[in-house]
Amino acid sequence: MTKHLITSALPYVNGLPHLGHLVGCLLPADVYARYLRQKGEEVLFICGTDEHGTPSEVGADREGMDVVDYCKKYHDLHVQMYQGFNLSFDYFGRTSSDQNKEIVYRIFKALDQNGLITERTTKQVYSPDDERYLPDSYVMGTCPHCGYDKAKGDQCEHCTKVLDPTDLIHPKSVLSGSSNIEIRETKHLFLELPKLEKELALWIETKKGLWPDIAYSIACKWLKEGLQERGITRDLKWGFSVPKDGFNDKVFYVWFDAPIGYIGITKQWADECPESRNWETWWLNAPDVRHTEFMGKDNIPFHTISFPATLKGTGEEWTQVAFLKGMNYLNYAGGKFSKSAHRGVFLDDALTEFPADYWRYWLMANAPESDDSSFSFDLFAGTVNKDLNDVLGNFINRVLKMIGNNFGNTVPSLGPVTEEEENLYAETDRLVHLYGDAMNRLEFRKAISALRELWVLGNNYIAKTEPWKVLKTNSTYGGTILNTAMNLILLYAKLSAPVMPETAAKIQALFLTNHALDWPTGTAADYLKTIRGGEPFALTEPLFKKILPEQVTELKLKYKETE
Repeated sequence: MTKHLITSALPYVNGLPHLGHLVGCLLPADVYARYLRQKGEEVLFICGTDEHGTPSEVGADREGMDVVDYCKKYHDLHVQMYQGFNLSFDYFGRTSSDQNKEIVYRIFKALDQNGLITERTTKQVYSPDDERYLPDSYVMGTCPHCGYDKAKGDQCEHCTKVLDPTDLIHPKSVLSGSSNIEIRETKHLFLELPKLEKELALWIETKKGLWPDIAYSIACKWLKEGLQERGITRDLKWGFSVPKDGFNDKVFYVWFDAPIGYIGITKQWADECPESRNWETWWLNAPDVRHTEFMGKDNIPFHTISFPATLKGTGEEWTQVAFLKGMNYLNYAGGKFSKSAHRGVFLDDALTEFPADYWRYWLMANAPESDDSSFSFDLFAGTVNKDLNDVLGNFINRVLKMIGNNFGNTVPSLGPVTEEEENLYAETDRLVHLYGDAMNRLEFRKAISALRELWVLGNNYIAKTEPWKVLKTNSTYGGTILNTAMNLILLYAKLSAPVMPETAAKIQALFLTNHALDWPTGTAADYLKTIRGGEPFALTEPLFKKILPEQVTELKLKYKETE
């Protein structure tokens, strides 16, 4: 039986994430993990905060904190945010852990022994005004390839070209904005990616037609341009010190130790319960493990090139990614999220405005899969009001009220079915298959579209059969219609559970007879007969509330959507 290892890009610990971070990797990974668990698959969903590097040092300085305490503070805040959004990690760890240090050292020593680590004297940017060496991402200037004037020193986000800070035109410090910078010589260690290029290219070729276009094309683009040696050390204090003579005063580059963090965090998980867990069964010599990664497009090169090459270079049989779900960007009202300008919706604020499921549903329905998408409160309110309130919520409320008015709080019996029910069964089967197939392919917008069609199908069934009229002359068939409708409600809970877990649980609680939210098996002619006549149920308040126009206007001003 295949075991499913699911990882999301590790959110950087510096500051709090926004909606774009959530939909770019974390939420799709959670939806997929929940879906697989619902089908009875063995799943390990791993994530954690990425903690090393200059941003943590700078953030700690700004808050007058020790960097270790600073990382702990923000790690805990991340945990709170993700719990609020019901992200179902099996373990949410930290890249600064002792376990990750152990794995990083193991992998580095293997690479070094295999002749894949080389020493080079390089030129590095030093800022006298900041009194520190600047890491690549803290140098900004004009890209020499495309002319983008906000390119960072590690990669241009506009043309995706890999850069060195010294390549930039008119470079300046991101910290102070000072263009008073010096180029100093310093020794560093590099990973010999060119020596691994052929092996890596053969491996990536096997992913053609399997990986999404965005992941496969970015990997091929890097290979076509030719791989370069990749620096893996930095002149910083915060990080894992390098266990090699002559380099003990340096630390590993965050992009070296962070991806290894998936393994280190798995070891954290295993160490908490060593009698029943073994991290190596997921990561070493584990042909039964299927590894699925989720991340934004800016992280794709590191997880299709650098990290796989790092693992291959050890000579050990590490688990490699089988499927990489790359996502584009979610923009904010046509622009960008900005924490410094307090523009956009960040996760701590989002949960104070609306329940998590409102956000989860909208984000997955508008996931930036094929291209960038944009959030606005008009779009958000329109989707919540139409899909959740008018379609799903309205169907449930109507059915419960009709049964309550005619049969008390007891589900009516299923009598003989007609052509209407047979047609309903056939269309339900089609849409459930469509939904499951889209989820298997990680095509989330298609999956949500099929889910919504199922909700519409229920409304159309009620509208066509008109049980409020049928009950006046044929209570038996009227009961059949409403029994079928109650079974649809249970089906909606099951299918909505990966996307809207709180809503699914509330629907499940309506049925006083325990019905598990497992994945429906068999055909609709079977699973739409799960709820039997005579079962009690509880009435409930409406599941959703409409977002009023005046609320939308207030939210736009509050979150600087319109300036």
